[in-house]
Amino acid sequence: MRTKSRKKNRINVITLGCSKNVYDSEVLMGQLKASGKDVVHEEEGNIVVINTCGFIDNAKEESVNTILDFVDRKSRGEVDQVFVSGCLSERYKPDLMKEIPDVDQYFGTTELPSLLKALGADYKHELIGERVTTTPKNYAYFKIAEGCDRPCSFCAIPLMRGGHKSTPIENLIIEAEKLAAKGVKELILIAQDLTYYGLDLYKKRRLADLLRELAKVDGIEWIRMHYAFPTGFPVDVLDVMNEEPKVCNYLDIPLQHISTPVLKSMRRGTTFEKTNALLDRFRESVPNMAIRTTLIVGYPGETEEDFEILKQWVTDQRFERMGCFTYSHEENTHAYKLEDDVPAEVKQERANEIMEIQSQISWELNQQKIGQQFRVMIDRKRGNHFVGRTEFDSPDVDNEVLIDASAHYCSVGEFVMVEITEAEDFDLYAVPVAQD
Repeated sequence: MRTKSRKKNRINVITLGCSKNVYDSEVLMGQLKASGKDVVHEEEGNIVVINTCGFIDNAKEESVNTILDFVDRKSRGEVDQVFVSGCLSERYKPDLMKEIPDVDQYFGTTELPSLLKALGADYKHELIGERVTTTPKNYAYFKIAEGCDRPCSFCAIPLMRGGHKSTPIENLIIEAEKLAAKGVKELILIAQDLTYYGLDLYKKRRLADLLRELAKVDGIEWIRMHYAFPTGFPVDVLDVMNEEPKVCNYLDIPLQHISTPVLKSMRRGTTFEKTNALLDRFRESVPNMAIRTTLIVGYPGETEEDFEILKQWVTDQRFERMGCFTYSHEENTHAYKLEDDVPAEVKQERANEIMEIQSQISWELNQQKIGQQFRVMIDRKRGNHFVGRTEFDSPDVDNEVLIDASAHYCSVGEFVMVEITEAEDFDLYAVPVAQD
């Protein structure tokens, strides 16, 4: 039984996983639109492209379940074709073709031209920066490099994304100008590793140079950095943060652990002492910087002592933002040779303990904001509140600023000055204030 609402030859792109996948889907949609195709993002369509994630077990499970769901819809005549792309397809294509043969075709992370051809479109090299953005109109993810050269033992990304490949600065400026022309005010810089940017193209790290050039783009007001690797961090970036008001005093730097034996086994290229020295330098150079990090607990061989060191360090560092994940034993990674010896329930207990500590820290830091004024970007209206963010908060993962919509009007996509009136663990309540 075919659904009446379905339009013929409409391509529905489904995005799973991280912001890098969001970006890839937007590029795919831009190419399809340039070929005159009717393309939508996560709406109804008779042709479906699923951009999958293959990073850890939960993500792989979600991707497989989504594929199975659409294959089932295809069998019922609700969709005509199902294509699968992205990381899961790159990593497990032979297995997927065998286990789920009813998918029309599978494509890896580097096969965009072939995917477009299968969809009846041509790959257009000249479309630098052309994307159909799927985020709210005021911000966009901005991928400055692909792949990763780091040897981290637990990570399968190089298997799915290949080696590090920076995008030339001139191409990124063109893309930023096009986004600004569409009303984008905030660029969220993403890559597997921002720290490495430029080494392959220019034989030196040029993240600071890129930030300075992006700051010259009219209309862009915030530039935010995600996924900086700690080892080899280019400290001239800190100078740019201080000198350039458009560069947010915010850094996402996944540190993963702090116990030196665990860091060594993880092949992170750093130690307890080096990590703390880097964090001290951040705090000294940019005193009001918000640091976001992510941690892994339950890594093979992580002892109670290692975990106690980690807990004490989280307590002492008082990170502004933090996420914590349980270790996932990924085949073909270096760590897969190790025994996955921390029981699943212990992994989860450790993650819960870390996040309890962080929740208390977040609550205490947020209490200090009461009575302070902040410039806030309004992302959307949700229920009875306008929802915004300060420069110290990234979408979907950090604090939100809630403004009572029954008492105050805010324009979505615009900036507003607010005063914080109440604060919880991860939410701030505010009222707009008049500007001089």
